[in-house]
Amino acid sequence: MDYTIAYYSDAVQDEILNLPDTLAARYIVLTRRMEVLGPNLGVPHTKAFGEGLFELRLKGAEGIARVFFCTLVGRRIVILHSFIKKSERTPPSERKVAEARMKEVKHAHP
Repeated sequence: MDYTIAYYSDAVQDEILNLPDTLAARYIVLTRRMEVLGPNLGVPHTKAFGEGLFELRLKGAEGIARVFFCTLVGRRIVILHSFIKKSERTPPSERKVAEARMKEVKHAHP
């Protein structure tokens, strides 16, 4: 049985669809792979942050982007937040947005 991918909100889905072309293409390739193989594709594609939060790592001609996601029971992956990286480290504020959304999603779908 394959995994399903859902989005925290329409705004999150729109942000991802509006990524620069090579980053959006990479996102599509990796999420299709996640639907078949599951959320943990391993480095360099995904990174686990613990407590159920993961990061999808996108690299393309236009730069680097990150997409945070979590998993729910029943082989469901929820895309929580995305941003284009402008520095070496992931800004704590970006991670906090994803963590808050993950708590909300997991509370709504125990």
